[in-house]
Amino acid sequence: MAQDFSFRMDRTAFKRQTHQEAAHKLAYWRSRSLEERLAAATYLNSIVYGFDLANPPRMDKIAFSMRKQND
Repeated sequence: MAQDFSFRMDRTAFKRQTHQEAAHKLAYWRSRSLEERLAAATYLNSIVYGFDLANPPRMDKIAFSMRKQND
């Protein structure tokens, strides 16, 4: 399923915001659907960690181990 990513991250633009401005942005994102919020988060993660959205990296399962807990 192809998605349209109409949001962009500007790494050069930062500004202080008041509590009211932050609350307004929170209200905006809470008004979006879960799918839109997850798509935005995935897009921003791809920008920050430098991976292609069409080919995300696989989880390194070597770092994890399981063992049975003794009673």
